[in-house]
Amino acid sequence: MALPENCERYPRVAAASSKPEFFRTTAAKNVANGGYIIYDDAFLSIIGPAPQLEVILENDAYPFAHEAGVYIAATDEVWITSNQFKVDGRKKIQIAKIKRSQGPNSKSFTCENVDPGIEMANGAVNYKDGVLFCEQGSFTNPGGLIYMEPVAPYKTQTIISNYHGRWFNSVNDVVVHSDGSIWFTDPTYGFEQDVRPRPQLPSQVYRYDPTTGDVRAVADGIRKPNGICFSPDEKTVYITDTHAVHGEGVYEPDGFASIYAFDVVFRYGAPFLENKRLFAMADNGIPDGIKCDMAGNVYSGCGDGVHVWTPAGSLIGKIYVPGGCANFCFGPRGEMFLLNENRVWRAQLSTNTLGALLCI
Repeated sequence: MALPENCERYPRVAAASSKPEFFRTTAAKNVANGGYIIYDDAFLSIIGPAPQLEVILENDAYPFAHEAGVYIAATDEVWITSNQFKVDGRKKIQIAKIKRSQGPNSKSFTCENVDPGIEMANGAVNYKDGVLFCEQGSFTNPGGLIYMEPVAPYKTQTIISNYHGRWFNSVNDVVVHSDGSIWFTDPTYGFEQDVRPRPQLPSQVYRYDPTTGDVRAVADGIRKPNGICFSPDEKTVYITDTHAVHGEGVYEPDGFASIYAFDVVFRYGAPFLENKRLFAMADNGIPDGIKCDMAGNVYSGCGDGVHVWTPAGSLIGKIYVPGGCANFCFGPRGEMFLLNENRVWRAQLSTNTLGALLCI
């Protein structure tokens, strides 16, 4: 079966007993500048017969496209957060929005910086009509979860800032359940990167009910809990462990770069996470942001792009971008926006491939 020019088939059987360099994505010549790696033909139905991949924005001044990735359908905008960079000797993270400049079918995009007063923003998710940001905070600001209206003047509201009086470490990523509860991860990266005080809590995953004010720790024992998402039926939670990267980006190849799956089980009318199991390990870099499509396939931003696994944990393909991808989001009609530090890539997958978060 002939593949599109920007695709390359990965010979899994041959590679299993070949030289180590055979396993590196960069050996795929057809996609050296970005493309699609086919590990299993099931990936073809996801990307469609004519997949596209292009850089839509670049900024070499600072790593403007690192985390969040929240598509707002009402305004046709994508909200992103930068990686840390220094301004006047102090670390900063910049929030920005990406907008299509000429209507829904345009491939021309602009990026506008926005300053709503959220300190060291990181991951984010759709919430109500706007964006719920993870605020890592500072030595004097506890951080937490901050809701922002998506239109000027970008009013904000603190949703939660502590666990029964104890500051969170540096809230990293967040997802919202259909019942309105908010689930989020809280690793210790802020302390390791010298933007937060010594941790007052273990690295854990929390559930917050904004109606009742109930906040619970729902998972521990994950060394660096990072990305989090639900399966389409919300019976499974996927949580990434980015333990292999410490502090200022030091990578340890023997560290954990894992995705864990948990069953969501109701007891006494409340959800618990049970049956923790290793779902997958990223073969390149760490699995950071994580999303599902409506078919239950699992996507995660890794060291060489977005990896895609079946619900059974089988790697079926990669959207390869040089330099990797920390986070990403689904847009409408099979679009995906990949955050590549100094670049934003736009992938056009099959129009039948819909993200589970918005189902569009």
